[in-house]
Amino acid sequence: MIQQQFNVYGVVQGVGFRYFTWRKATELGVNGTVRNLSDGSVLVIASGDENQVTALYDWLQQGPRSAQVEKVLVEAYQGDKRFDSFAIS
Repeated sequence: MIQQQFNVYGVVQGVGFRYFTWRKATELGVNGTVRNLSDGSVLVIASGDENQVTALYDWLQQGPRSAQVEKVLVEAYQGDKRFDSFAIS
């Protein structure tokens, strides 16, 4: 199992990005969370096997049709929280 953190930049707030991310993560079987940040970006923490997390990352680079993703920064999740589902916060 791997845990990664994604910071998604662009037009990603106010366009349903969190809901569609939750839906995609749930479809893929990824656990974690998604939330808006004060700088206008969206933070996604994903936990799952490598294929699941990679599939979510690939999707995040495009996002839903209503969004305009400019870039996605990836790093290993350093927090100690463990996730047993995917939630919007």
